[in-house]
Amino acid sequence: MAGPATVLGVIALSTSIVLIGGPLGVIGLILGIAALRTARRTGVGRSKAITAVVTSAIAIVVSVLVSVFMAWYANKTQECYQPDSFQQYKQCVRQQFTGN
Repeated sequence: MAGPATVLGVIALSTSIVLIGGPLGVIGLILGIAALRTARRTGVGRSKAITAVVTSAIAIVVSVLVSVFMAWYANKTQECYQPDSFQQYKQCVRQQFTGN
């Protein structure tokens, strides 16, 4: 169980920036904790289980931070969502952040 949990944790971490890693991280964290319990009984796979738990937890944190940032950015630039061109959008966003 530690092997698949580690793979899932690494995949979750590498995809956390696009928010797919959050749900994968939760699954990897559950599997990693289960693998840690198994490793405690058998003595095999402890390092892989720890790796799975750590990478999955980091993936969850990164996904949450990306979600919070995206919500903040959307709120900050909501007046800019109906531009006639991309140039106008960039100018509006720049004005929102610089206050000019």
